[in-house]
Amino acid sequence: MPSLVVHYAFVGLLAATVLGAAFDRRSLLLSLVVVTIPDVDAFVALFSQFGHRTATTNLVIPAILAGVLAIDSYVREESYVRSRWGAYGVRVAWFCVVVYAVGHVLFDAVTGGANLLWPIHDEFYVFRGKLELSSQRGIVQTFVDWNTGGGANDGGGGPSLRSIGNTSTVQMDTGVDPTPGQREPEGVDRIFPVARGGWQLYLLVTGTLATAARFVFGHDLPEE
Repeated sequence: MPSLVVHYAFVGLLAATVLGAAFDRRSLLLSLVVVTIPDVDAFVALFSQFGHRTATTNLVIPAILAGVLAIDSYVREESYVRSRWGAYGVRVAWFCVVVYAVGHVLFDAVTGGANLLWPIHDEFYVFRGKLELSSQRGIVQTFVDWNTGGGANDGGGGPSLRSIGNTSTVQMDTGVDPTPGQREPEGVDRIFPVARGGWQLYLLVTGTLATAARFVFGHDLPEE
């Protein structure tokens, strides 16, 4: 599972490439705050079974935020966000919604699982698959199963979004709560990961360097 600093690096990379003229210290800081919010449920797990990767790590929250922002931007006669912060504010607001959903929730869903639709539907899902080119079998992919006669959870007819249980059977451990749902033993080892695996370290370094490079070299080239 990716650590919070890996999420930061990924969001920094997104900000450096997507925000365009709206990229600055303020928008980057706001997006980093937003991508931190889903991990608040690590503390919720201390007193509730609806804990890590459930209470705040779901797609329902960004969907609600997107709905509120859409109403403000396209339904109201005068947009509060646009009147207060202009086009810059609108772009950053939409980016923060994307950061919440893509930069954290869906990222977790492909790296261990997340309770994507809680509290509407209590089920942890993980998205897995592969895409490769075989000299004998041609293009081979398992992200979407085109077989008929079944659903995604029984081997056919859908994307590889697999259920791994609900909050009664799945509890995600964290450094804050290393033994969720159980009495914490004395002297328990609290682990706060930084990078688990080479790809996470690679993303951490690349995303950090890309974000820093955008600040240093992101200005427009002078006209000749």
